[in-house]
Amino acid sequence: MSDIFIPENIILNAHANDKFEAITLTGNILIMNGYVTDKYVQRMKLREEIVSTYLGNGLAIPHGTDGSDCEIIKSGISLVQFPDGIDFGDGNTAYITIGIAGKEGEHMDLLNKIALICIEEKNVQALRTANSIEYILQVLNI
Repeated sequence: MSDIFIPENIILNAHANDKFEAITLTGNILIMNGYVTDKYVQRMKLREEIVSTYLGNGLAIPHGTDGSDCEIIKSGISLVQFPDGIDFGDGNTAYITIGIAGKEGEHMDLLNKIALICIEEKNVQALRTANSIEYILQVLNI
């Protein structure tokens, strides 16, 4: 995972008023670092309207809708920590959002790698309470 997550793609101690603002922040990292176009972030929000990207354990993984491959420049991933949590509906609170943009079928591979780490509640808790990007990278390098 260390080759997927880089310090420039991680934000700690972020705040958002709702899940769509959180998705925008998560997606803007992907835009700023050259992974996707701004339209991809619109598709991330559209996916959230269709079905929640909340996975459990305080984790949401916003990503584009089917057919949004044309908005992906290269595969990338972002992580944003929300210590106060974000309401993702149905009583679900996300403390970590991980934005995914997978080029040419890499989407599912990225999701699987993240799921293996985040299925462990202790790992998500460590990401939630981390106070340095270096520590986040250590947790993700399991």
